[in-house]
Amino acid sequence: MTVHLSSPTTLMQPVPYHHVAVATGTRHVHVSGQIARTADSKPVASGDLAGQVAQALRNAHTGLASVGAGFGDVVRLTFYVTNWTPTKIEAFMAGIEAVADEIGLPLPMPPASLIGVAYLFEPDVLVEVEATAILD
Repeated sequence: MTVHLSSPTTLMQPVPYHHVAVATGTRHVHVSGQIARTADSKPVASGDLAGQVAQALRNAHTGLASVGAGFGDVVRLTFYVTNWTPTKIEAFMAGIEAVADEIGLPLPMPPASLIGVAYLFEPDVLVEVEATAILD
């Protein structure tokens, strides 16, 4: 395994992600921001944050798998969510939990950031996720 995840007890607990990732390897994989669209650009889960989180993660998984990587190789996830408020955390986490087993996303997740933004790709896009992985 090229990635070791940890969460020092001296950092905020509990959180749905690990605080630290240490990776060894020579190939860096950067998956661009993925949104809730199918391969033919059709929107998925319009107006549904949980559904869009799930689809964006599926798309990130597809990008990782295309180069022989998976979420076990991920050292960093960055989520961008439009018009973020703390009241959206339940729907956000529901989307993650809905697909975690399907796509091999460990829970707690690798180190992650959730950044609130005013606007993304198009008006119906509620979330975008980027992934960074390390391979041998």
